[in-house]
Amino acid sequence: MGYLRGFIPWIVSGVVSSFDWRWGAIGGLVTGLLLLLQDRRRGVDLDALVLEISAIVYFVVVGAVAVTDPDSVLADHTDVISFAWLAATAWGSLAVGRPFTLGIARRQTPREYWDMPEFIRVNNHITTAWGAGFTFIAVSLAVCGAVDAPAWTGISAHVAGLVGPAIFTKVYPARAQARLLAQAPATAAP
Repeated sequence: MGYLRGFIPWIVSGVVSSFDWRWGAIGGLVTGLLLLLQDRRRGVDLDALVLEISAIVYFVVVGAVAVTDPDSVLADHTDVISFAWLAATAWGSLAVGRPFTLGIARRQTPREYWDMPEFIRVNNHITTAWGAGFTFIAVSLAVCGAVDAPAWTGISAHVAGLVGPAIFTKVYPARAQARLLAQAPATAAP
């Protein structure tokens, strides 16, 4: 469940933003900075902190807008924008060949597996699942806002878009490892 740690700034921001979006952005930024500093002190490599770094950049930008223009039209759309940002983080990390989950997985996996194509492929699939979940939520929230849908539809989108990738992240690596182990004897036989 260590991968959920990167979402803490977003959760803090979401809770605090229900009172004031300016404080939500500041809360997300401060939380993100504290987590980043804590991890860096523990020696965590920057590639394992893509989500935290992305959150800090997001909260700096949104926080600057929120503080300088508290009545900005963005205030009513931070839910969509935040998930679009997370989706862009996931898809962007895949586009540059460094899935954001790779660094997180390395924190939980012995070093001898890090350069295996299977390990990278698993992380590509997990990052794709998160990118799809974030995209689904962003699009769903945008549609819900456009048609003035009841609140439960947005909540349902959040649940589906986050629980699906979380379950996939938990289940898929074990299945991929089992497939790899099942293939090992077949490839070792003459």
